[in-house]
Amino acid sequence: MKTLYIVIGSIVVFFIIAQFFIHRSSTKIEFYPYTVATVVGEIEIRDYQARLFTNVPLSNQGYKQNASNGFSKLGGYIFGANERNQKIAMTSPVSMSLGDTPSMGFMVPKAISKEALPKPNQADITFKQEPQKTMAVITFSGWASDATIKENKDTLIAVLKANDIEHTNQFYCFGYNPPYDLFFRKNEIAVVLEPISQN
Repeated sequence: MKTLYIVIGSIVVFFIIAQFFIHRSSTKIEFYPYTVATVVGEIEIRDYQARLFTNVPLSNQGYKQNASNGFSKLGGYIFGANERNQKIAMTSPVSMSLGDTPSMGFMVPKAISKEALPKPNQADITFKQEPQKTMAVITFSGWASDATIKENKDTLIAVLKANDIEHTNQFYCFGYNPPYDLFFRKNEIAVVLEPISQN
């Protein structure tokens, strides 16, 4: 019995250490660049830089199915499913637009221009230039789901309304972790804000 406890304990320790190193490796990749303009309650107002994304449309089948389908296609592309079998570095976060016509996007590393990208094997993968934008963002931990997305989206909207901050209907879910990162999961709901009137 003592040997069994030692074996189980060793497995648990190894698993925890592996999770730590998985998390550390996921923080060393290139991130969607932004600066924090201000903090309002539990949300941040961020100014995001213009960046290029690979993009794929999704059917409206709920978060879990959409995330699986989108990651399969875009992940395949950056892992070599393209005309040159070229691997492209992963970036963070994975961006999923919310609404009636959802899509998923992977940010293209800054060092790679649109002209230098290989042609995807999947015809529905396109390249989309996202302009500079200001977004309000709320962060939550754990696993994203339809329920947690709705809960945090509602909170985000409530905070903006309470502070008379106008927003568009462009909402996104940002995911920062690979599926095998179990302990340090980070997600965000973001919405593009209306430009401030100059009048």
